[in-house]
Amino acid sequence: MSAAPSEKSEKKKQKADKSEKLGEVLDFMRLLWAVDHALQSMSKRMEASLGVTGPQRLVIRIVGRFPGISAGELASVLHIHPSTLTGILKRLESRSIIGRKPDPDDARRALFELTARGRELDGLKIGTVEATVRRSLSKLPPRKVSSARDVLGSLALALLNEKE
Repeated sequence: MSAAPSEKSEKKKQKADKSEKLGEVLDFMRLLWAVDHALQSMSKRMEASLGVTGPQRLVIRIVGRFPGISAGELASVLHIHPSTLTGILKRLESRSIIGRKPDPDDARRALFELTARGRELDGLKIGTVEATVRRSLSKLPPRKVSSARDVLGSLALALLNEKE
């Protein structure tokens, strides 16, 4: 049985009071961790239902947009270190989702493209993280999406620079 309307409004008020007491920075961090947790959970569900994790799906989508992309370029697009990407690329390649070919201009570099299976996965429209993100963003005015992108971009840059 669900809580009475007055109980629900009281719980909502208590939650708002806690957020206020956290302050702007801790409340923002709380929301970031909630997003991170939700992304991890959805990634596990995607792996169970689609056979790829959220990060693997993102790599598939980017390789699909940029056939012939190198690992270094891909890492740059993703804002991650190339060594972080190595495991994802190896798993996708071993499962014949992406293919690797030597760069004709530099034999030390490999270029990646989607296989037929990779193109199938790239074309999925439901049950993916980006489908959920797309629905969520479509409910917001473009200026809010742009502001959120600015905030997240600034924060990501600051966090990356902090470790150096």
